[in-house]
Amino acid sequence: MKLGEKLAWDDTVLPFQLDSSNIRGRVARLDGALGGILKQHDYPPAVEALVAEMALLTALIGQTIKLRWKLSLQVQSKGPVRMIATDYYGPQEEGEPARIRAYASYDASRLTDAAPFAQVGEGYFAIMIDQGKGTTPYQGITPIAGGSLRACAEAYFAQSEQIPTSFALSFGRSTEKAGQERWRAGGVMLQHMPKASPLMTEGSGEQGLLQPADVAPEGEDGENWARANMLLSTVDDLELIGPSIAPTSLLLRLFHEESPRVFDAQPVRFGCTCSAERVRQSLSIYSTKDIQTMTTEDGRVTADCQFCGAHYELDPDTLGFEATEVGGSSKDDGGAP
Repeated sequence: MKLGEKLAWDDTVLPFQLDSSNIRGRVARLDGALGGILKQHDYPPAVEALVAEMALLTALIGQTIKLRWKLSLQVQSKGPVRMIATDYYGPQEEGEPARIRAYASYDASRLTDAAPFAQVGEGYFAIMIDQGKGTTPYQGITPIAGGSLRACAEAYFAQSEQIPTSFALSFGRSTEKAGQERWRAGGVMLQHMPKASPLMTEGSGEQGLLQPADVAPEGEDGENWARANMLLSTVDDLELIGPSIAPTSLLLRLFHEESPRVFDAQPVRFGCTCSAERVRQSLSIYSTKDIQTMTTEDGRVTADCQFCGAHYELDPDTLGFEATEVGGSSKDDGGAP
């Protein structure tokens, strides 16, 4: 592999099914997309790791949403890392890539040398699905617990969906032969599709949260689920990240006796939806007096996109519900497409 060469499986999510059991899953590989997310901000290492983990979870979960839908993951906490937000936009048309973006809000003065998840305090982990105009967005929330964002996602599916789910994730900076660093991340998600069962309310996890084991199937299905998870536990970080192991080869290494069957891979790109018009829409609830308090000495209203770093400078006369001009000039100092 040549330095910086993009592989066929970079920035893709590959769905698969284990034909010998009622288990489905996905393999995700992120490199350029993750690099695009993280280069927008100079995050401290702990924050960078949390954003990388959240982005990888988002790609694995988001692959199932339909065209033009949006899936969002969000952490809100009382810890030094106050918020982590990610969005996964389904393709506009079949064959087009999905888009992913992410950012974190944190208090640098409160960060410690402890592990990344220790920077997340009491709070909640949420998954939201927006199906577009005219629909009510779906939202599911679970308390932050379990020692990792991965564990929070597993608890969410057990608690809110009662679907046994497990993840294996790896991410970090990879140093290539010439000394160049680039971000690489890889993960596998497994889900057992349950048959109808009584609704459980109390689990074995922190704060009584349901865990994957609490909603795991019984009998032969339970044995299949346990075996698949035991096999998943044997994967190492280099196998998850690649880059020398294709996702299909990884599945054969892990689950060759489970008859894995793959489907079309979903390409993923870093991308943002911000625009001057969206900024105007967000400010349309304010009066002229309110807009004046936001106006700089140069006579402009400025806004920055937290996701991609785009900077907007807008004419105040075009803003608010008392706007006297339509449109107007704006300055964008570099967003994502």
